[in-house]
Amino acid sequence: MSKIIPVSLLALGLFTVTFAVNLQAPLYDAYAAESDVGATAVTVAFAAYAGGLMPTLLLLGGLSDRIGRRVPIALALILGAVATALLVQVPSWTSLVIARFLLGIGTGLATTAGTAYMTEILGTCRAKNAALIVTSATSLGFGGGALATGISLGVQGPTLLPASYIALFVAAPVLALIAFGLPRIDKPKPVSLLRLPVFPAGTWVFGAAMALAWSTTGMTIAVVPLELAANDLGGWTGLVIFLAIFVGFLCQPIARRMTNERALALGFVLIPLGFLVLLIGVWLKVLTLVLIGTCITSAASYGFTYLASLAEVSLRAPDDRARATAGLFVYAYFGFSLPVIASGALADMLGLLFAMIAFGAVQVAATAIIVMLWKWRSALAFRNANHAS
Repeated sequence: MSKIIPVSLLALGLFTVTFAVNLQAPLYDAYAAESDVGATAVTVAFAAYAGGLMPTLLLLGGLSDRIGRRVPIALALILGAVATALLVQVPSWTSLVIARFLLGIGTGLATTAGTAYMTEILGTCRAKNAALIVTSATSLGFGGGALATGISLGVQGPTLLPASYIALFVAAPVLALIAFGLPRIDKPKPVSLLRLPVFPAGTWVFGAAMALAWSTTGMTIAVVPLELAANDLGGWTGLVIFLAIFVGFLCQPIARRMTNERALALGFVLIPLGFLVLLIGVWLKVLTLVLIGTCITSAASYGFTYLASLAEVSLRAPDDRARATAGLFVYAYFGFSLPVIASGALADMLGLLFAMIAFGAVQVAATAIIVMLWKWRSALAFRNANHAS
């Protein structure tokens, strides 16, 4: 079988898994209204995704080493369809929490197995190309689901069964069956089913950058739509979430031509810059600035930082790629969830805008601290290397 066929089918499977993740985002306010809950509850439901994903990464990140790569990917596709069906059958805040939890489990299974599998199909010498395909497929999925639902609602009008949901119900089972037909290139190892993630030496800054970048994306996806809805701009939610991820996808080919360190450094500049522009747009109620700021943060989060980090951990852990990927996503989803929950609680007490300002201040401070520590440790390593020689 030509490599292009399994690579394309695997990429399509990863796209569909992540497509399901933000599929329901434009309907957050509808689910919240069904249960009469506030911003804190919405952000808790949003972060329930990490509640399912983090234990999966921490305990099952190396599961595919034992049972093979195909089963976790097929299971993730089915979990995405089941979670979405639950929202159709019982549209409420409680269902949203459960659905997001299931989606988190699916993403944890698929991203760890998929990254390792893609590298095995293409070959270790093309690890960065494999990382680019995985980040491209998942970035398009994360953003495409929200956009598809936004478009569906625009065409159909208010509904709790948009056409985007139906598309997932059709595609997921078919792709789950196709996953079992992919070539079995990996060689399952006689290891424990419960395997902790690994954190390759020298990759802490890539993990910290992912936490910082994805915390910004989490704010954009969970909190910004609430502020847009409060300003009668709720119809733009799908586009904002799509841009929050899609622009990063467009930047990935540029990031691929850069060294991982240079791409990471550029990400550190763009993360606070983008959120500042977005914040000013929300403050002044200027949609154009909101969209521009969203695009800048997307370039950082899903473009330069995401690709550089995934490529780096994959290169530094050639014998443990699935668990190293799990370790990277532990960083990422720690940032993706906790700051969003804290901001939701703050928003209920002091208002959404104040919560966003507080997040922006912490973000700038954290970026400065991480960059200074990175430069200091790099300089120290350089001096030690010179002394040793």
